[in-house]
Amino acid sequence: MAPTDRNNPVRAASSESRYSLMEFMRDFPNDAACLDWLWRTRYAADGEHAECPRCEKVTVFKRYQTKQQRQSWTCTQCSLHLHPTAGTIFHKSSTSLHLWFYAMYLMTSTRCGISAKQLERELGVTYKTAWRMFHLIRNDLMEQDYMPLDGDVEADETFIGGKPRLGDHRKNKPREHKKSVVVGAVERGGRVIAKVDKYKVNTRNHVATYVLPSANLFTDEYGAYMEVGRKFQTHQRVNHSKQVYVSGDVHTQTIEGFWALVKNGIRGVYHAVSAKHLQGY
Repeated sequence: MAPTDRNNPVRAASSESRYSLMEFMRDFPNDAACLDWLWRTRYAADGEHAECPRCEKVTVFKRYQTKQQRQSWTCTQCSLHLHPTAGTIFHKSSTSLHLWFYAMYLMTSTRCGISAKQLERELGVTYKTAWRMFHLIRNDLMEQDYMPLDGDVEADETFIGGKPRLGDHRKNKPREHKKSVVVGAVERGGRVIAKVDKYKVNTRNHVATYVLPSANLFTDEYGAYMEVGRKFQTHQRVNHSKQVYVSGDVHTQTIEGFWALVKNGIRGVYHAVSAKHLQGY
């Protein structure tokens, strides 16, 4: 085995990680590096020349040290200040950018998610701050991609929520009344779209909206898919009620695996998620 450089560790070729902790620390070692990344990404690719809204042309911007410790660059022509954090989730936040970036790294590198309580312990901030960061990153920054799916697409629905309580049984309430309906579709080897069905909209509407007609649709035997299936190039079904789960390439194992990841994450990490915030998870 070749000797390794302990001062410069590299990610193993066999690792499933796309971006390791050591790579993150090299790219973003401190708050200044995070701010500089925002400046170059949003305004000045070379770190110096940016378009000035007041001058209405590309000018040179410099960063000057001030007593207020402003997170801004100044136009050398008209003295206009540009703030890289303006209009972002970091705007007017007293929390270090380094902690914000590390929180994003943690949330995107964990397979089943990370709780706000664990984020509090990792960052050393209050729970209120950790929950706010968690909420903004998940709901404002990590937006769902709703571009329609194509190719081989599997569609399915599931229920997420707690079990009925004893009082619910006494009132003869429906078994699933506490649960939220979630409809999902996934491209085999591609993207997945999952929507919480807050208003009990027909499952057919979700599939017709988020899957292109040119797709090959795979579903179970649920009756709601019968009519909508005619709108697609092909529609093949697997009969779960007869204990058939795979028939050649006809199956819904991909979307079932996605549901398993979601539910295991909720049980093991969050324990419970309210219907109000379920879409964010």
